[in-house]
Amino acid sequence: MANVSVYNMEGKEVGTIELNDAVFGVTVNEHLVHMAVVQHLANKRQGTQKAKTRSEVSGGGRKPWRQKGTGHARQGSTRSPQWKGGGVVFAPVPRDYSFKLNKKEKRAALKSALTSRVESGKLIVLDELKLDEIKTKKFKAVMDNLKVNKALVVLADNDEKVVMSARNLPTVNTTQVNLINVYDILKGDTLVLTKDAVAKIEEVFA
Repeated sequence: MANVSVYNMEGKEVGTIELNDAVFGVTVNEHLVHMAVVQHLANKRQGTQKAKTRSEVSGGGRKPWRQKGTGHARQGSTRSPQWKGGGVVFAPVPRDYSFKLNKKEKRAALKSALTSRVESGKLIVLDELKLDEIKTKKFKAVMDNLKVNKALVVLADNDEKVVMSARNLPTVNTTQVNLINVYDILKGDTLVLTKDAVAKIEEVFA
């Protein structure tokens, strides 16, 4: 089992914590991690783009000129794709881009992402993260103490003061254990977990 240092909000080491290998020490499956990221991005797509084909644009009902004898190339409609104001070839239509991953694949991908953060030394465990008021400056001070800039901060439960304080920092995202996903873990340079969050993750995913 991997031993990771535990820090307080002042950035000082106050102990160590032993991480469960069933969650933080698995063999990293890069293919599943990739699939989880692709699925996350695909599921976020609205799929509302639309352009008209030649059958949908208005006009173009009559043949613009007779077939032969004009010197022009033959044309059947002024709404053919080569005409200005014509339809679009293979026009995009509204569609659903989402697809499903098996539950076991999702869990394996998440464990792989967590393990990769441990192996690369980009996992920080906090003994607690509590603020007495909603204040971005105080949350920024905690991040500076930890020497962290771009990060995902995972809380065991929703803490409005912490979430609201972090909201104005463009490089920091906050989430809860039940909402973590592979994409968010990999997007931040550093993964910051509270001790309570670590315990909850091991309880849910071990």
